[in-house]
This record gives sequence, structure tokens and C-alpha cells, in this order.
Amino acid sequence: MLNALSVDIEDWFQVGAFETVIARDDWDGLAQRVERNSDAVLALFERAGVKGTFFTLGWVAARYPALIRRIVEAGHEIASHGWDHQRVFTMQPEEFRADLKKARTAIEDAAGGRVSGYRAPSFSIDARTPWAHGVLAEEGYAYSSSVAPVVHDHYGWPEAPRFAFAPLSGAEIIELPVTTARLGGRTIAAGGGGFFRLLPYRFSHWAIGQVNGREGRPAIFYFHPWEIDPGQPRVEHAPLRSKVRHYSRLSAMEGKLEKLLGAFEWGRVDQVAAEQKATIQ
Repeated sequence: MLNALSVDIEDWFQVGAFETVIARDDWDGLAQRVERNSDAVLALFERAGVKGTFFTLGWVAARYPALIRRIVEAGHEIASHGWDHQRVFTMQPEEFRADLKKARTAIEDAAGGRVSGYRAPSFSIDARTPWAHGVLAEEGYAYSSSVAPVVHDHYGWPEAPRFAFAPLSGAEIIELPVTTARLGGRTIAAGGGGFFRLLPYRFSHWAIGQVNGREGRPAIFYFHPWEIDPGQPRVEHAPLRSKVRHYSRLSAMEGKLEKLLGAFEWGRVDQVAAEQKATIQ
């Protein structure tokens, strides 16, 4: 079973946890660590012999085009994560379209190729954005991986399907929700990020095994380059919950990732999207 391996390229100060305490206008004046951390991810993938998809902010691509080219040259997929991590449900349809266009221009200019995949910042396509997939399809995207079918205080669309689905008639675009598992009659997040970093490794191994084995579906897994950077700056004035979520177990993350990459089969999201689209059609 080929599982989808993905990285959301954003710097430590661009995360949803800090969006109310760090202004976008201040970003350029902060310590930039996204390039060194993304290079560390590339080295990790090279050691593991895996390929993945890097959902990249246009803001990052515009400033670090050489990084984007290195990712492409290593055989990985480049996809869009929007321009500057603005959540989709905070935008109107035409604002979303403009965000997509701005990000795509920067990413494709850096990558030297076409972008066909999209992931919404903070999985922010949900019941409040019934128009979002239509805009993505009109802009020529083949797939989205922007839905978290869970209950969460920052995001979530618990009524959405847990596995790949066609949000529009005709399946011109498909949605690949981030992986969840079933436990005690509940749907729980199991697709990476902070859940993977904070919970014991054996939980993620069990959850992906359940999805692959019992349900016969690929996992959609994600993490961020800053999650393997325990030396990143601390935002002391952030809310306590945000600090706990963001900084806990950073030093353990790389080792856990190496273990996971060796335990299952991993590939690019566009590969998995093509396979899943064939089953939907």
C-alpha cells in the first residue's frame, strides 16, 4: 500500500498557533530557518529512500527559489500551500482565487514546472467554504488535501468523508483528507503533525496499519520542517496552549520520522491522488 508523504513548508513564525501574536508585517525581520530545516528534511528523505510532496507557501518560494529547485531536482513533488498561510474560511471566493494565483506564480517560477496539488493552511476547507473546491477546479488543480474530518479547536470538518472523495460532480478534482483512525466509536486524528510528535510512536504505527490493513486505504501523512528544529526561537508571549503544542517533543521528532518512514511504503501525493481518482471514477 503506497501512502502519501507530505511536508507543509512554512517557517516557525508562520504557524496557526502564533497567528494572533506575530504579525505578517514582522515576518521578514525574524530569524529565517525554513531553508535549513527543509534541507534537513530532504536529507532525511534521501537516507530513507522515499519521495514526497512539499506543500509550499508562495511567500517562502518567492524568497527561497533555490530551495524549491533542490526539492524538484531530488524527485519530489512541489504543490501549493497558499501565499501566506491565511485560512480559507477567512476569505471570500475571489480573495481565495487571488491567493491561489499569487502563490502559484511564485512556486511555479521557482520550480520551473506546473503545480497541480493544493493544501489549505490549517486544513481550513470545511463546511464554511462550500465554494472552495469549485475555485480550485476552475484554477486547474487536480487534487486537494485540505480537509481534516475531525473535531478540533482550530479546524475540522467532522461530517466530511474520511477517505478520498470527489467534492464536485465529474471528479475533475478529488479531495484527500488527512488520515484519521477509528477508536472506541470515535474518529481521531492520526495523520501526523503535532499528533505524531506528541503521542507515542506506537499509536501512529497502529493507526496507519489500521487504515492500510483493515480499511484498505492509503494514509495521508504530513509534518512541518520546523518540527525537527528544537533550536528554533521561542515566542514567550504566545498563549500557553500554543507553546505546549508547538514546542513539545521537537527533539524526538526526527527519530520518530525515520522509524515511520522505514515501517511503511511512502510516495508523492500526486501518485496516491491518481490511484484514488481511478477508484472514484
